[in-house]
Amino acid sequence: MEGNFKMIAKTFFGFEPILAKELRDLGAMDVKEGNRMVSFVGDKGFMYKANLCLRTAIKILKPFAGFKVFSEEDLYQNIKRLDWDAVLDVNGSLAVDATLHSEVFTHSKYISLKTKDAIVDRYREKYGARPNVDLKFPSLRVNIHIEKTWCNVSLDTSGDSLHKRGYRTATNIAPINEILAAGMILKSGWQGQCDFLDPMCGSGTIPIEAAMIACNIPANINRKEFGFERWKDWDEDLFEKIEASSLKKVKDFHFEIVGYDKAPSAVEKAKDNVKNANLTEFIKIERVDFFETEKRNDRHLHMVFNPPYGERLQVNIAEFYKKIGDTLKQNYPGTQSWFITSEDEAMKNVGLRPSRKVKMFNGGLESRFLKYEIYEGSKKRKNQL
Repeated sequence: MEGNFKMIAKTFFGFEPILAKELRDLGAMDVKEGNRMVSFVGDKGFMYKANLCLRTAIKILKPFAGFKVFSEEDLYQNIKRLDWDAVLDVNGSLAVDATLHSEVFTHSKYISLKTKDAIVDRYREKYGARPNVDLKFPSLRVNIHIEKTWCNVSLDTSGDSLHKRGYRTATNIAPINEILAAGMILKSGWQGQCDFLDPMCGSGTIPIEAAMIACNIPANINRKEFGFERWKDWDEDLFEKIEASSLKKVKDFHFEIVGYDKAPSAVEKAKDNVKNANLTEFIKIERVDFFETEKRNDRHLHMVFNPPYGERLQVNIAEFYKKIGDTLKQNYPGTQSWFITSEDEAMKNVGLRPSRKVKMFNGGLESRFLKYEIYEGSKKRKNQL
C-alpha cells in the first residue's frame, strides 16, 4: 500500500495563500506556496479528499518523474524509460498536456506529441499493441511542465479542470469562473456569519459558491467524475468513505443568501443552477434591478459581485459605476461590499474610497477586487475614513 506522497495543487494568481489555508484546514502536510500553485503531502485518500473539497484548486497533480532535458530527443528517451505500466494498461487511453517556460522548448503541442509518441512506442515495442489517445476521457492524463531545462512529469488526478463543479448547466454571457468566485468570497472573509447578497448574480455562481462555503459542502460534490476514477489503482470504497466523512461535516446556515438580476433569462438560469446544486433552501434568486433596491433589514450584510465591465459586457462605465456607488451609499448602510473590475475608470466613478484593493485576474484580464465599507450614517462614515 502506497503511503504519503507529494502533490501539487494549481490555482490562480493571488489565490496561493487561500489555497494553502484550505489545504491545512483539510489536514495536508508540508504545505508550501509557489507561483500559482501550492505543494503538499498526503496519501491516496487525501488525494481524493483534495479533489472533492478544495474550492480554489484548478487541478491536483501527482508528480511522477523529473529530469533534465536539452533536446526533444532527450525528452523522448527519458519519457520512454519511465515505468508507464505501473499507471496505464496497454488497452487504456491517454492524453498529454504541456506547459513550457523555456527557450529550448517553445511549442507545447509538439512537446505533447513527442511525449505521447515516447509512451506509445514503449508499449508497442513491449507488447506489439499500444494505448489509444483520447483527449476527452482518457484513462490517464499526463502533465508535462518544462522550466528552462528541467522537465516535471505529473499525473493529472482531476481530469477536467476543478472549476467544472457539475451544477452549472446554464450560463449567461461572460459567466464568472467557479474557482474565481469561491476565491473572491473566501478573500472577502465571508464564512456564513451574516446575510449575503450578490446584486448582479448572472447565472448564480457567486451565491452558489457562497452557500457551499457557509454550509461547508464539498466544492465538487456534484461533479460526475474525477481523473483518478479511471486509474489502475482506483479504490471506490475508499472514495465513498472520504465522501461520506466530508458530508458529515456539512453545517446548517441561519442567514439569507440572495441573488438579484434584472434579466429574466439570467434569473431562470440562476434558479436552474441553484436547483442543480441542491441549494434551493438556502438561496433566493429574484428578478430586480439593484439600482432600485435598498437594504431589507438592519442586520449586517456582506455583498460580493462581478459587475459588467467593458471587455466583458457593454455598459456605459462612468454612469453605471456612479450608480453602484450611489446605491451603496444611499441604500445599503451597514454593508461590507466587494466587487471585481478590470476598469480603472470604474473605480474613479464609484465615488467611494475602497478600503482594500486586491489584484486578481478574471480570465486574461488584470482586475482589482475592491472592498467598500458602507457605515451606518454618512457622518460616522466620514469620520472613519
